[in-house]
Amino acid sequence: AKYSEEAKLAQSLSPHKLRHFLLTWLKKQGIDDALIQPYSGHESRKSLEVYSRLAITDAQQEYNEVINRFPI
Repeated sequence: AKYSEEAKLAQSLSPHKLRHFLLTWLKKQGIDDALIQPYSGHESRKSLEVYSRLAITDAQQEYNEVINRFPI
């Protein structure tokens, strides 16, 4: 909370939220789970599936926006 306040963030940013954001961002960049897992704090790569689902949600949103412009 102290560092969030000093950085003038609108919301408090916990270490957990920051890690979650970083791992989701790495997945979106196409980084393999085997490379992310040692830094994630998770014992297995299976635990990283939550970050994949978040990345897929963004991909689905982008797909929906593009497909709506399909000329049919």
